Amino acid sequence: MGDFIQIFFLIICGMIFIWVGHWLFFGPMSPVYPYLPWSKRKGSIRGRPGDPQICPVCSIVMLRGELVKTIAYATGVRGKDYLVHVKGCYSCLENDLPRCCPICKHKMSVNDYLVARMFDRPNKKNHMHVLGCNHCRKA
Repeated sequence: MGDFIQIFFLIICGMIFIWVGHWLFFGPMSPVYPYLPWSKRKGSIRGRPGDPQICPVCSIVMLRGELVKTIAYATGVRGKDYLVHVKGCYSCLENDLPRCCPICKHKMSVNDYLVARMFDRPNKKNHMHVLGCNHCRKA
């Protein structure tokens, strides 16, 4: 009887460890979760360019923690104002999603970028204002 209880206890512990491991590595809080085929990616939902958590290049709703690839050049006094080249999010750089300029509606290739101004605001998130793409806005 004692061996049966011990084996039953070890099976239950093993199942708990497998469940916790699966949740840690493949659950919603995992860093690889957005790229798994069974994840319900919000990236298929389109938004308006300019809204928060929307990629300005492909207009896809980004997941929490996703960033837009940018290159910033300091132009203002004391580093408060930046000229930024916005390349896009992971979805539009790696996948074949339609990319277009929100200003002139020009179809953009993977090598094209948006020209924007970024303003550093103390105690708040940075503010970015898109001026156009590298075709309609020469910088």
